[in-house]
Amino acid sequence: MSIVAIVGRPNVGKSTFFNRLIQRREAIVDATSGVTRDRHYGKSEWNGREFTLIDTGGYVKGSDDVFEAEIDKQVELAIDEADVILFMVDVETGVTGMDEDVSKLLRKVKKPVLLVINKVDNSKRNADAVEFYALGLGEYYTIASINGSGTGDLLDAIVKVLPEREEENNDDLPRFAVVGRPNAGKSSFINALIGEDRYIVTDIAGTTRDSIDTKYNRFGFEFNLVDTAGIRRKSKVKEDLEFYSVMRSVRAIEHSDVIILVLDATRGFEGQDQNIFWLAEKNKKGIIILVNKWDLVEKETKTTKEYEAKIRREIEPFTDVPILFVSVLTKQRIFKAIETAVEVFERRKNRISTSKLNDTMLDIIERNPPPANKGKFVKIKYCMQLPTPTPQFVFFCNLPQYVKEAYKRFLENKMRDIFDFHGVPIIIYFRQK
Repeated sequence: MSIVAIVGRPNVGKSTFFNRLIQRREAIVDATSGVTRDRHYGKSEWNGREFTLIDTGGYVKGSDDVFEAEIDKQVELAIDEADVILFMVDVETGVTGMDEDVSKLLRKVKKPVLLVINKVDNSKRNADAVEFYALGLGEYYTIASINGSGTGDLLDAIVKVLPEREEENNDDLPRFAVVGRPNAGKSSFINALIGEDRYIVTDIAGTTRDSIDTKYNRFGFEFNLVDTAGIRRKSKVKEDLEFYSVMRSVRAIEHSDVIILVLDATRGFEGQDQNIFWLAEKNKKGIIILVNKWDLVEKETKTTKEYEAKIRREIEPFTDVPILFVSVLTKQRIFKAIETAVEVFERRKNRISTSKLNDTMLDIIERNPPPANKGKFVKIKYCMQLPTPTPQFVFFCNLPQYVKEAYKRFLENKMRDIFDFHGVPIIIYFRQK
């Protein structure tokens, strides 16, 4: 789809306008400048034309701040990607030096640039908007993104200058969420995969604040990669902004197919990593674990095996999960990680025919029946896979209440080995026949 980028200095209302157009509260909106740090993507539609919208951080030229320098780089990347650029300014503060810096940058761009004056919600402010002719970008559009005033005319103008392109439908693509604690290397992992610095990477925890989608289409694989904010313990989430970011990361897990959990090898598999793992397992997502920064760990003969065994002890009883030791910095095994994620996604869709399931499992049950409970014997007569998006099975028996958790795990492990559900949570129910 065609791409429309929203650029401008901090706090002019870019994210509010972005949220209005995509009709979801995707981008974080706050009075603090510098809230939007990465390019944030969403889909919008007007008069039958769909387009991708990019929300960028506020452009601040010549700043010493590490984030603002990175934000400027992101804005410039967004301008390179976009087919149409919306330059947003704020009528309340009028023309500023930063606005003039952005206009100088945009006057060199050989693409349609629409000057958008925000916060124009009365006739006086409409008259004040005239001063923005001084930016040398010609005609302008006045809007109030908080209540939607003027957005219809602006959208008409956007659609008019959009290039004609064949539209793609990416809604059915698998979604792989990259999750983990702050500074584990999530954004660096995605940057290394796609071969460009799409996400801001710094040593400061909390750099990524929104959950952001990137389409990946290489080496025969096609899916959406979702970069998420690092998830910390609730007691350490003090900023309102970070709270919202964590909530969006949780939502990204809920709406993804496979979870790529990135650990920092130098810190080990800590309690919060475990919490993220169990959140993914509870939501019945495919899971792979990447132990990043493996190049920084001093190794002996059994270091890898011992590290892996320790992780598996921490995630019991769901230990059947792929664990890969990677280095995003050196790109060691990162493409193997993607291959593994795709394999887990395919396993999650596995459908076992009822006849094959019964032939296999009833034979195992006959040789290893459930133990007697209070003199009662459980007899399992039939089993089938349920028509659900994730693997779920039901076993029909005479006394389902007497089937213990240990026997349920025994059947689950057998099914994992036989039918290859490596990395995929499965659910087994026992019902009265």
